Amino acid sequence: MKTVYLDACCLNRPFDDQTQEHIRLEAEAVLLILARCEARQWEWLGSAVLDYEIAQTPDPKRRQRVHLLAHHAHRYVGIEATVTSRAVELERLGLDAFDALHIAAAEAGRADVSLTTDYALLRRAARLAPALAVPVANPLTWLRELWDEWQPEQ
Repeated sequence: MKTVYLDACCLNRPFDDQTQEHIRLEAEAVLLILARCEARQWEWLGSAVLDYEIAQTPDPKRRQRVHLLAHHAHRYVGIEATVTSRAVELERLGLDAFDALHIAAAEAGRADVSLTTDYALLRRAARLAPALAVPVANPLTWLRELWDEWQPEQ
């Protein structure tokens, strides 16, 4: 069973303006991933970092919606000393504080993938991939890669 970690950008994507095609496709990908988690085909890993970031959402309606989504996670990683010390290491490598904490939480929870729609984070994580214990991917790209794996060669 795959274990997925979705950051705040992912959980916000279904509530973003869907008029741009790439946003709509990413939102659909996030919803497909959440459906797999809801069906218990995949495990959803949440974290205290995610809860804290969601709590900072300025729009109260959006904050409530994203908060409700996040609380369907199957497992939860707290902000423990190992997570914070790993996040400090990741910050030294060039990640922003929240991004470093999310990746450290995903690593601590032994996620198979940490998903984000934050393009700056995706670029940084690609450069740092050898130093990361968890791959960081865009949900749409990740689903496409899985789809390619599931398809028999022709």
